[in-house]
Amino acid sequence: MKKYSKLIIAAIIALIFIGTFVFLWQKSLPKEIVYNEFTPKTEDIKKTTIITGKIEPRNEVNVKPQISGIITELYKDPGDYVNAGDVIAKVKVIPDMGQLSSAESRVRLAEINLKQAEVDYSREENLHNQKLVSDDEFDKSRQALKQAKEEKAAAVDALQVVRDGVSQSNAKASSTLIRSTISGVILDIPVKVGNSVILANTFNDGTTIATVANMNDLIFRGNIDETEVGQLVGGMNMKITIGALQDLSFDAALEYISPKAVESNGANQFEIKAAVKLAEGGKIRSGYSANAEIVLASASKVLSIPESAIEFSGDSTFVYIVKGDGKQKTYERKQVTTGLSDGVNIEIKKGLSAKDKVRGPEIVAEEKEK
Repeated sequence: MKKYSKLIIAAIIALIFIGTFVFLWQKSLPKEIVYNEFTPKTEDIKKTTIITGKIEPRNEVNVKPQISGIITELYKDPGDYVNAGDVIAKVKVIPDMGQLSSAESRVRLAEINLKQAEVDYSREENLHNQKLVSDDEFDKSRQALKQAKEEKAAAVDALQVVRDGVSQSNAKASSTLIRSTISGVILDIPVKVGNSVILANTFNDGTTIATVANMNDLIFRGNIDETEVGQLVGGMNMKITIGALQDLSFDAALEYISPKAVESNGANQFEIKAAVKLAEGGKIRSGYSANAEIVLASASKVLSIPESAIEFSGDSTFVYIVKGDGKQKTYERKQVTTGLSDGVNIEIKKGLSAKDKVRGPEIVAEEKEK
């Protein structure tokens, strides 16, 4: 029994040794190199580039107050549509004490002058009735009275404007009512009731009450690299895609290319703008991130092969044409003239026909197993 056990163990060891030897021998044998093969085909080739940017209104207006004061009422909300002249907010005036004092003094002086003009007119009227003064002298006193009345009315109006921001004579054009200067959608109202606001002057831009824009006139704004900007011309068509809206896409027309580059991440880029062509009833919001695809060059119905089958050597390009079949297969190196490439396929202008078969890159082990 022990004798048989020893024989079995020896046989197992021998089989393991032989198996290992055979495995290592097979692994040491040179592997057959297998290549992909391609047949040239006729197709359209387009060289495109993708430009990142955003959608924004062509005209975005900041509505500012004509007077300084405090917001007392807001009549609109962001997203509301307004026509030019619609009231957005109301401002309560906080008068300047120096201007208020001057306006009050002007009213008092106007009242004194008016009382004196009334006395003079009454005296001249009595004398005129008695034929003691000429018509010319009486007309002068009457004119002086009218001027005194106008001066008092103007002084009262000025006081009301300084104190209240509005006078009885210009109530419809009140500067306390902040009106939209254009028709469009309110994008933002950065103030709240109770906030102080100031008018624009030499030293500051003033407080923005609201931002209004025409959302039916949108543009795409982005930057393109200096290596590609030379291929752009005004009027080129672009395809805009907004990823946030389930890949919504629409057309646009290039209308502006900046004459000056700006540096971004170490590269020179040029700003471009394109007029967006919205579909009927399209709902696009300002500031959406978008990608613009633009065709820089195209070739229609040309002979092409995958660019991976091309061998580049200096300024020349070569392919390997398949000769024979099976184990007798050989590859003939041949120079070709290439044209436009889209990064995957490349145009063959000369050196190949549609009947040729071209060697591609080597098939790796993973591809062989599939």
